[in-house]
Amino acid sequence: MTDASSDSLMPRLKRLREVLLMGPGPSCVPPLVYEALARPTIGHLDPAFIDIMDAIKDQLRELMGTGNRLTIPVSGTGSAGMETCFVNLIEPGDTVLVLVNGVFGQRMTDVAKRLRAEVDTLEFQWGTPVQVEAVREQLQKKEYRIVAVVHAETSTGVCNPVAEIGEVIRPTGALYLVDTVTSLGGMPVQMDAWGADALYSGTQKCLSCPPGLAPISFSERAVQKLQARATKVPNWYLDLTLIVNYWEGAQRAYHHTAPVNMLYALHQALGLILAEGLENVYARHGTAHRRLVEGLEEFDLEMLVEPGARLPMLNAVLVPDGVDETAVRRKLLAESGIEIGAGLGPLAGRIWRVGLMGHTARPENVDRFLDALSDALNDPACRRIG
Repeated sequence: MTDASSDSLMPRLKRLREVLLMGPGPSCVPPLVYEALARPTIGHLDPAFIDIMDAIKDQLRELMGTGNRLTIPVSGTGSAGMETCFVNLIEPGDTVLVLVNGVFGQRMTDVAKRLRAEVDTLEFQWGTPVQVEAVREQLQKKEYRIVAVVHAETSTGVCNPVAEIGEVIRPTGALYLVDTVTSLGGMPVQMDAWGADALYSGTQKCLSCPPGLAPISFSERAVQKLQARATKVPNWYLDLTLIVNYWEGAQRAYHHTAPVNMLYALHQALGLILAEGLENVYARHGTAHRRLVEGLEEFDLEMLVEPGARLPMLNAVLVPDGVDETAVRRKLLAESGIEIGAGLGPLAGRIWRVGLMGHTARPENVDRFLDALSDALNDPACRRIG
């Protein structure tokens, strides 16, 4: 066998260039994580790989603020994490309350309905946080098996008060399900302190690992609900009663072929975060956010979200009158190699979503973006006609 030369790289791969990822995800990936991805692939039942799996579980527990035994990365993106939580905990007819103030609350609602749950929603204006008192009032009207909320709503840049919501849920006995896809690794996540029973995330945002894994954690109450099911989990691939036999114990049972190299990458990415120190990581995100907001204010640009509810890692910037938001994004990508995101749903065309996630959240990246944005805003080609 002969080694393939670099000249044999597929033409489309050769054309790829490095992009500063400042959208809603994925984020920039540290060089050491790329190096981990390139380590030799071994078998998913190899003792050396099982050792890495065990280390990842411990790393995730520390980052999630939990002692939960069932804490693992699911093979799939953050959406697979969401489906894992819902398919394992919902049985037909279960009452579910979803708190909705953006796209991902809507997505939770859709998934729960597909599982034939009896779903109610509390809707809040996009760009504003969930109101705890409204949740309290709804919980007094009806008994729910599960209450679900997004911690960091990626579609709007809003941080929801998950700790306070957990306090009003706790006396009801409902299971508390929290989406931390955008928040984990960028701001404090305290699953046990929040009283959360099921939590999921994704690797491609503040963990600065390529997309492809979804960390999840279940409390003992959630595990008991899973074990007491009257019906079989309706999704074989995401059935935790099967997957847990691969992730726990001295003798591992085959379920599916794990994405070996992606788990190398996650182990390295989590190691970098923990080595930097959680408080330092969170402070770095906050510093980058403030630098961005101050720079935007110099351009007379405004934020969608009020200061007290803003996320540091996802910034919703209002598009000023007379500016073609699509043209600005295209110019940033084509000429400056910077990607930012557009608005979704009712915010389409009204905001830019600027991500400062994980490895991306650095002052030099903020400054580079602000320089490029200034150039775009002064470009006649980025003005809207009519």
